Amino acid sequence: MREVVLDTETTGLNSEKGDRIIEIGAVELINHVPTGRFFHKYVNPQIMGEMPEEAYRVHGLTMDFLSDKPIFSEIIDDLLRFLGESKIVIHNARFDTKFLNDEIKRIQLENPEKYYELQCTEIAEKKTIDTLEIAKNLYPGKSVSLDSLCLKFGIDTKKRVKHDALLDSQILSEVYLEL
Repeated sequence: MREVVLDTETTGLNSEKGDRIIEIGAVELINHVPTGRFFHKYVNPQIMGEMPEEAYRVHGLTMDFLSDKPIFSEIIDDLLRFLGESKIVIHNARFDTKFLNDEIKRIQLENPEKYYELQCTEIAEKKTIDTLEIAKNLYPGKSVSLDSLCLKFGIDTKKRVKHDALLDSQILSEVYLEL
């Protein structure tokens, strides 16, 4: 059984107000075991000005760093190929899938030809496994942030100075196995 553990970093918390994906990380699991295969891309969000300060404090990525990275429509085919038909494991799946689906909708508006060539035009909720929801059910009333779960399960997060989509996916894969 193949699953993909995925995380994103964004310019903010609200894609409907123009916040965009700036990093995507995903790791492959086969029968709950990491295979070493991964997907990782930084994405140029094409926003004007500097990275919002609140977002910068979370991930430490600047617009200067992202300015020469590919835009979302240039990486979507590789991402969808990597995801394939697998279940996608995400901590707070509604957040990440909303951002991914809004980016796909932007492609539909800005490049309809590209949109109609995509192998998938929506990341469906039924395709996701939400570790946040699993943890809420297992530990009602307790903190179930990724950091809290790492502490609970004794998962080493010393390498994690800032949020990083690939590193967070790797950490989440360990949390998922504990859950």
